[in-house]
Amino acid sequence: MRAIRYSEYGPPDVLHLEDVDRPVPGDTEVLVRVRACSVNPVDRAFRGPSILLRLLLTGLFKPKDPRVGTDLAGVVEAAGAQVTRFRVGDQVFGVAKGALAEFTCAQQDKLARIPENVGFEEAAAVPVAGLTALQAVRDHGRVVGDARVLVNGAAGGVGTFAVQIAKAMGAHVTGVCSTRNLDLVRSLGAERAIDYTREDFTAESVRYDVIVDCVGSHGLLACRRMLTPEGRFVIVGGPKGVASALAAAIKAPLLSRLGRQRYVFFIAKVTIESLEALRGLLASGKVKPVIDSRHALGDAAEAMRVLETGHAKGKIVVRVD
Repeated sequence: MRAIRYSEYGPPDVLHLEDVDRPVPGDTEVLVRVRACSVNPVDRAFRGPSILLRLLLTGLFKPKDPRVGTDLAGVVEAAGAQVTRFRVGDQVFGVAKGALAEFTCAQQDKLARIPENVGFEEAAAVPVAGLTALQAVRDHGRVVGDARVLVNGAAGGVGTFAVQIAKAMGAHVTGVCSTRNLDLVRSLGAERAIDYTREDFTAESVRYDVIVDCVGSHGLLACRRMLTPEGRFVIVGGPKGVASALAAAIKAPLLSRLGRQRYVFFIAKVTIESLEALRGLLASGKVKPVIDSRHALGDAAEAMRVLETGHAKGKIVVRVD
């Protein structure tokens, strides 16, 4: 089979297409014939310069695991002996290591069935960004009806989902984005879109019950005054890399001790419950993936380059034919 691999750290050019053996599923895994996948900042982080990340996960001098990709959508080709949730022929989406390939193996509890009204490319855009947005808004932001929610980075991969999920939960949503994305953010359900090139949302008098920060463009103290007295500030992953993630993980609990406001740093967890919740939102039409561009498997390096510009609208999808 064909698969994207990397044998050294560096820019997207280190990614290359190889012929490799088809993997064999374990007892609790399914073999998925991948029809589409999407790229994420975590894929970039694994190729990056962080010494800490290399020591802890990827290998100090060269990658220990050459596989690339996380999000996928495809068809179950084979199932392990203990798989009970899926059968051969099921169309599924979810998370698996080495998704940028014609076939990969995935744990059954990291997949869900694709709704009938959703195609492979749309489904492949959902897993990591959708899970992150869902858990940011629902679990950590604890958004309830009529809450005032601001999404900073509303046109990005996580942001486009966060706006729609908050809207589906009955919130009044404000999105922060660039000039060219104002109409997009409004079309996703934001009652107001703020152009960050012309306005500084932290200088306004409006207060929000929840702020979901996908880009880390402002310090926590600058954003603190934008929250209601019991507001929640949710930091999505490490928008500026591993160092910023560590800093946020330290600062968030410290700031939470200073009053009733809460600051949360988290990394999304892949759970059956969250995947099924996303499946329901997709099936209902309340959430629709935004796709910036589509690329062939052999052009995965170009897909990564688009991601690394930091200006993609929604998700970048890779087709696997």
